[in-house]
Amino acid sequence: MSSLRSTTARQWLSPPSPVAAPITDPRTRRLVGTEVLVVLTVTLGLSALRSLLSLLDAVLQPVPLNQQQVALNAPEAQANLVDLALQLTRVLQLVGWGALGAYLLIRAGIALRDVGLDRRRPGRDALGAAGLAALIGVPGLGLYLVAQALGVSLTVQPSTLGDTWWRVPVLILSAGANAWAEEVVMIGYLITRLRQLGWSENRSLVVQALLRGSYHLYQGLGGFIGNLVMGLVFGRIWQRTNRLWALIGAHTLIDVVAFTGYALLAGKVSWLP
Repeated sequence: MSSLRSTTARQWLSPPSPVAAPITDPRTRRLVGTEVLVVLTVTLGLSALRSLLSLLDAVLQPVPLNQQQVALNAPEAQANLVDLALQLTRVLQLVGWGALGAYLLIRAGIALRDVGLDRRRPGRDALGAAGLAALIGVPGLGLYLVAQALGVSLTVQPSTLGDTWWRVPVLILSAGANAWAEEVVMIGYLITRLRQLGWSENRSLVVQALLRGSYHLYQGLGGFIGNLVMGLVFGRIWQRTNRLWALIGAHTLIDVVAFTGYALLAGKVSWLP
């Protein structure tokens, strides 16, 4: 029994790479490497750079970090319907980022079912999503509250949208679009491409987790650490189970609770900063 536990632990800490051989042709490797850089530049990699600059600007302000505020879903126009259109445009952009990653995998001959985007196990994916959301969401909220109290994180406002008829539907769509973009690009696409370039599972895992944490730096140290841990957990689970829908579902649930919960509870409970 102890030998079985030891083997299982080793498989989780250092899982074997898939059987598929990495790309060896030098020209193809250069093209794939360039493709990865281009995808990250136009999607979440550029977001990481913006986030770092945003945090630097916040640190340079005379006001302590925890007395500064950052909104995740904020109004973008004064006219109600124009604001709605801009919110939906942002959702569409995130959907497009994820679709780009999925499309490039298909063009490379990788079926979406090979990265866990299929309908073979909807029930198990749903249960996995609920369990992961609880595993990450509750400690993540606690980490944010501690970091904010210590003064190393900004005060995050998940939503500052006005009380309009479309606020909750848009927040739910935003949550799903965030989850789709991040999990498809950072895990389904990035780790798969890094595998093809010969990267080990652990190296790929750490790189995508660091990048995930980096584009949340605008929230402060708490946002970075929380999302770094989320990237490590989600990435390893995907490497072991190859089920991407479960991760997308979990991420969506976490964001739906954060976005809509804050919109409904802000100003009504004392423990929300």
